[in-house]
Amino acid sequence: MKHLFFTALFVAATSAGFAQSPLKLPSLSPTAKVAQDFSTSNIDITYSRPSMRGRKIFGDVVPFGKAWRTGANSSTKIKFGEDVEIAGQKIKAGEYAVYTIPNKTSWEVILNTGAAGWTADGLPKEFDVARFTVKPITMEADVQTFTIQVSDITFVSCKIEMLWERTKVVLPVLAKNGDKIQQNIESVLNKPVTKPYFQAANYYYEMDKNMDLAKRYVDSALDQDPKAYYMWYLKARIERRLGHKDDAVAAAKKSMETAKGAALEYEYMHNNQKLIDEVNRLRKPKQDAE
Repeated sequence: MKHLFFTALFVAATSAGFAQSPLKLPSLSPTAKVAQDFSTSNIDITYSRPSMRGRKIFGDVVPFGKAWRTGANSSTKIKFGEDVEIAGQKIKAGEYAVYTIPNKTSWEVILNTGAAGWTADGLPKEFDVARFTVKPITMEADVQTFTIQVSDITFVSCKIEMLWERTKVVLPVLAKNGDKIQQNIESVLNKPVTKPYFQAANYYYEMDKNMDLAKRYVDSALDQDPKAYYMWYLKARIERRLGHKDDAVAAAKKSMETAKGAALEYEYMHNNQKLIDEVNRLRKPKQDAE
């Protein structure tokens, strides 16, 4: 017993020494952080990234039907800066531990508030916030290192993707804040400060709504800064969407004129010429009177 006691003491002391050591060694499952601006806030993800290293992953290293901490080491954490919906379920702003239960034809994804110090085997269901059942996608090539990424980002939606081996799992995220954003736009534009007309016009254009308002705002933005070639390009796109072909071409030419000498001259010359060509193809040929 004495021998076991001193052995345990030696192991503990050695472990403590390693923990305090200034020596930095490579990790087989390094920690990664994803910091993604999204909608009016951000999504932050912290997780560890194990690699395949010649192993069979799902159904072996990660057993089917067992709760997995979705990475190595401690559980994966995800933080939403605003309320969102995932697969139709409402998720409040805040930080959650992410667990998954992989199976051959379906995965269960779990967001849990009390799981910071828990292993997958001790997952406390009473702290579950949401559970989603998703269908895994089979990829053509292996992803050697476990990866979580945010893709397909729009003003109000994105996808959180988990990829490893030949399996991809996708969570659709939606920020249902259109009414809030519109209220914020109206509130700011009614204040006696420099008004963000360009940002408001761009938002309405990208959302493809209130296009007459988008046109009014981009015109107000150009009144503030008539040499802003990027604003003229936005005006050209808005006019094209409204069906105002002549005004779209005129704005595109103005964008090209004001972009001369700018760092992004080539890009705006190319994009505006492309817009002009597209508008001209839409013009109906004039018919000779008979």
